[in-house]
Amino acid sequence: MQRELTLQVSPEIAANSEALHIATAQHSGIPLSEIKHIEILRRSIDSRQRNIKINLKVLVFVNEDFEDIPISLPSYPEVSQQESILIVGAGPAGLFAALRCIELGKKPIVLERGKDVKARRRDLKALNLQHIVNEDSNYCFGEGGAGTYSDGKLYTRSKKRGDVMRILKLLVGFGATKEILIDAHPHIGTNKLPKIIEDIRNQIIASGGEIHFNTRVTDILVKSNEIHGIQTATGDLLHCRKLILATGHSARDIFELLYTKGIYIEAKPFALGVRAEHPQSLIDKIQYKCDDRGDYLPPSAYSIVKQVHGRGMYSFCMCPGGIIAPCATSPQEVVTNGWSPSKRDQSTANSGIVVELRPEDFKAFGDSPLAGMYFQKEIEQRAWLKAGKTQAVPAQRMVDFTQKKVSSTLPTTSYKPGVSSVELGEVFPTFITKILRDGFVAFGNTMRGYFTNEAILHAPESRTSSPVRIPRDSFTLEHVQIKGLYPCGEGAGYAGGIISAAIDGEKCAERCVESMGTFSSI
Repeated sequence: MQRELTLQVSPEIAANSEALHIATAQHSGIPLSEIKHIEILRRSIDSRQRNIKINLKVLVFVNEDFEDIPISLPSYPEVSQQESILIVGAGPAGLFAALRCIELGKKPIVLERGKDVKARRRDLKALNLQHIVNEDSNYCFGEGGAGTYSDGKLYTRSKKRGDVMRILKLLVGFGATKEILIDAHPHIGTNKLPKIIEDIRNQIIASGGEIHFNTRVTDILVKSNEIHGIQTATGDLLHCRKLILATGHSARDIFELLYTKGIYIEAKPFALGVRAEHPQSLIDKIQYKCDDRGDYLPPSAYSIVKQVHGRGMYSFCMCPGGIIAPCATSPQEVVTNGWSPSKRDQSTANSGIVVELRPEDFKAFGDSPLAGMYFQKEIEQRAWLKAGKTQAVPAQRMVDFTQKKVSSTLPTTSYKPGVSSVELGEVFPTFITKILRDGFVAFGNTMRGYFTNEAILHAPESRTSSPVRIPRDSFTLEHVQIKGLYPCGEGAGYAGGIISAAIDGEKCAERCVESMGTFSSI
């Protein structure tokens, strides 16, 4: 017999199988001798009180043996001779679109402007140590997209967009730990995600699909409002009648290409601000209400949101035990992001702290749908100038920022290219600066100890989401103007992270195959 239970236990009990069996027996009334196995289904931390608890949803095997059945991948058919679908971008949207195309009997041809996961590392090292920005291979561009070397967070609020568990199980099938099926805020880690991405690539190729790296699309061929193919930077032409465009939120050249060709796009609201770094021990103390979190609690995360002067100001992509990374995609700009390794064992915690922006904020850049992108770009370039025209980042202690004081000293932060002491009010427009200054004080009133000069602000955190939306039909997912074009994922404005992008990739693949008249629910 199997019984599903919910219970709340201490972190020590949750970490010890024998103790968990005893606690479960006491909670349920099931004799301890009859509990053969406890399978944890869901796990979350309740830190609202000083006495921290772990919430568990478990499946108890009563007088019944447990068989651990591995999660298997779908049976991917051989598709090398099948009709092809062109996919631009090898981020989660593009890769999961490719896998779904294979499941549905079509051959995906994936074009990626950047390099494979291993080759990307050399360019990331050059960016961190030599301040050299490779415009096609960086933290945003390359196999796996921005998420590969930017944390691997799998949490999404987009439950209505599709089957989150299906994507998580596919990731487990490709090598992720089963823990991601259990935790309320699942996370793979930047150190482990590249191997998973590599295994996805190998599956696509083994099934007859194609992936072409170092292949940047420079033109989209359209005739009579129908897709006919693409042209690459080397001048190669590739004809197709179906194109899934999954280029990510930083592919500014693609946005400009669409606009120049008269393909309809529109400005989209996004958010922009700073990346704040605290000692992880301080965040633990605030969140867990103790001096030392001990051996059984993970490094604490936080999530906070305030309305400040009529605008939302909130934490974004919080990285416990993580570091801040340089994420510029062009020379003469500075961009920050954060990530954590799988163990989240670094001494610092960081989070984007951003302000919601609206289309009217971009009026200085005209009525173009690219106005938000130009607004974003100007701030990134100003940060580059203020910090010394390298990949060093403008930085300021948090309290100093609110008091308009240039910080006289800055500690070594996790941002490897280095920091330059700058009054961040010189980086941002006045309205953003005012919201951030007053907002940090408000944050400190909610999280006692958060508002401190131990915290260092790095600017800017500007690539939270795409500043452009590529409109599509809500059912067919085809572009509203161009037949055969399927805007997909974060870059098109329809996702906000690895899971939602992967879901969107699958949905676009399904609608694309369905439009070809051969859809089957394999």
